[in-house]
Amino acid sequence: MLLLNSGKKLLMGLLFLPLVQTAGMCAQQVASATSVQAPASGGQAAAQDTSKVSDSRTNKNDNNNSDHKDGKKEDKGYTAQDGKTPPVESSPVEDFNTLAVPAGLSFGAEIVDKFESPDFSKELIRAAWRVWDPIDVWVIKPAGVKKPPVILYLNSFPSTNDRYYDPDYCKFVTKNGFVAVGFVSALTGDRYHDRPMKQWFVSELQESLATSVHDVQLLLNYLGQRGDLDMTRVGMVGDGSGASIAIMAAAVDPRIQVLDLVNPWGDWPDWLAKSSVVPEDERTNYLKPEFLKKVENVDPVKWLPELKSQRVRLTYVESVKATPKEVRDRVEAAAPRSVKIANYQDTEDFVTEVTSSRRAFDWIKEQLRPSASAQTVEPNSNPEAANFK
Repeated sequence: MLLLNSGKKLLMGLLFLPLVQTAGMCAQQVASATSVQAPASGGQAAAQDTSKVSDSRTNKNDNNNSDHKDGKKEDKGYTAQDGKTPPVESSPVEDFNTLAVPAGLSFGAEIVDKFESPDFSKELIRAAWRVWDPIDVWVIKPAGVKKPPVILYLNSFPSTNDRYYDPDYCKFVTKNGFVAVGFVSALTGDRYHDRPMKQWFVSELQESLATSVHDVQLLLNYLGQRGDLDMTRVGMVGDGSGASIAIMAAAVDPRIQVLDLVNPWGDWPDWLAKSSVVPEDERTNYLKPEFLKKVENVDPVKWLPELKSQRVRLTYVESVKATPKEVRDRVEAAAPRSVKIANYQDTEDFVTEVTSSRRAFDWIKEQLRPSASAQTVEPNSNPEAANFK
């Protein structure tokens, strides 16, 4: 984890570093692995382990030969299906072709770890709503703030949750009285396991995106049931693939009122043809008509025009080759006129303008700022939490 002592580039290291390094990281990791073939339609959700994405395709995973597919384990959620395999009895079927979660879904979530400091409290939640795919979710609350507003953070593939172990980062994201909720998307970080190494985020793009969009909705359900958060003020920060997922989640779930997006992926025919994330020896697999047909309904370009009631900021760093210029142009053209668009020539400009002044999250927090009367601060609370500037 990168943490610069100057403090001026804290957010560059902990949040936006995945964005500016995505192209190089993905190319290096993916090129060293087995060549990927176009996947079959649909697919089974994977099981939880502790492997990191950096090891997930370059090293053997002992769990790949697990007995999770023997049908003997108890269902605790719903099963991903391709429409050909009979659904597990009594489990709703997750459809990768739709962004809405299935009706009748039951799910569970439990706190597996807690930490408190003078500035914030932190909970590690293990959520279970998909068979063999429990999700680790960090809920970080500012100290002394009653029912704070909520911001979800979803970084791009191949990011991990490691940033939430850093106390300075946790203090920063909860500054001014906001809850930070962090997790990783499907087939990312410790959610990549128990499947052939030739399968990865892009080869299973339909599954990766659709299940993650479902995760956002189910996570909001859980957060709403807690009763200690202000679910009338919900925003989401996403970069890269995380921004793509945020767009689609907000298009089907009006609880997400504000989006702060950086370099979203999308416009799949152009992105798959030109993005530096896609290895050259695999690119032709993803340009086949059958693959492009599968990902039509999970294209952010299709759903971005639906964001007419939300407040949205769309930021592009032009030097990041993970999102080609053709994709940036298509996404910007699809955006409603109300969307605030910002462009930076390179990462240096972005760092200078945004992260060096530690203003990375000020915009979204300003959009979600509650009135003074709605905010109750307990005695001896963090003074920054009460300071809504």
